[in-house]
Formats: sequence, C-alpha cells, structure tokens
Amino acid sequence: MESIQQRKEIEIEKSLDDLSRYLDGLFRIPGTGWRFGLDALIGLIPNIGDTLTFLPSMYILFSGVRYGVPKITLLRMALNIAIDYLVGMIPFLGDAFDFVWKSNMKNMNLIRTRATGRDKGTSSDYLFIFGLMGGLLFLLFASIAASGLILYWVFTSRPLL
Repeated sequence: MESIQQRKEIEIEKSLDDLSRYLDGLFRIPGTGWRFGLDALIGLIPNIGDTLTFLPSMYILFSGVRYGVPKITLLRMALNIAIDYLVGMIPFLGDAFDFVWKSNMKNMNLIRTRATGRDKGTSSDYLFIFGLMGGLLFLLFASIAASGLILYWVFTSRPLL
C-alpha cells in the first residue's frame, strides 16, 4: 500500500495545470489576491460561454482516471463541474459566481491530493467516468433545450405545448 507521502509526489502534466490556470486564474485584479480566468470572461456570454468552458472541464475530469483518482473523487469532480455549469447559467448571479467558484482548480487539487499514480485506469474506472460524463452531457443538452424553449416562448408569446 502506498504511503501518503508517495501520493503527494505524483507530478501532474504541465498542460493540464496550464488549462486549469487559463480557465480559473489567468488574470489578477491589481492590488488584490483575486484571480479569474477565461471561464469567468467567456461565461459572460449567456449560455454559450458556460457551454464552451464546460468542455475543457470535462477533459480535466477525464484526466482524473489517468492519474488513478478514486471513483468517489471523480464523482466530486463531476459535482464541481455541474455546480459551475448550473449556477453559471443564471444571469448576473452566475457571472459573479464564476469569479469565485473555480471548479477546474478545485478539480486539479483533487487530482493532486487523491491520485494513486497508476499508469492507467481500469475498465470499471472508464465505465464510471463515461457514465459521469454522459450525465453531465445530458445536463448540458437539457439546459440548451430548456433555453431554446424559453426563447421560443418569449419571442412567440404562444403557449409552449
């Protein structure tokens, strides 16, 4: 059994760290410790911004399997993404939330602290992650469909059904 010290020494690929930094901490507000990234900026575009930043977040989630992150941690990572996406879609409140809730950095920290260092995931790990990703993609498509119905209702002023 690996010790906690060995787990802490697992090195994460630089490109994955960079992706997380671009999304959640690329820019610093002068005179403060506040950082924000492209997730918060692109998220200002209603629905489209949150959808665009959803996809790189899925890549970070999928990378958790490569680093041997336990399934319960993968579930937590998926929950971080879902919270970021759902709250991010709320006008104004979601935009402010994107500046504070840094799901990608949270997920990178989870990978760093929970990785086992296995070279590859097992088939059950991949089945689990594809199930999680399927659920998140369903959430994405359902929210797009709901937005479409709302826009249709607003612009036609007719009943939805």
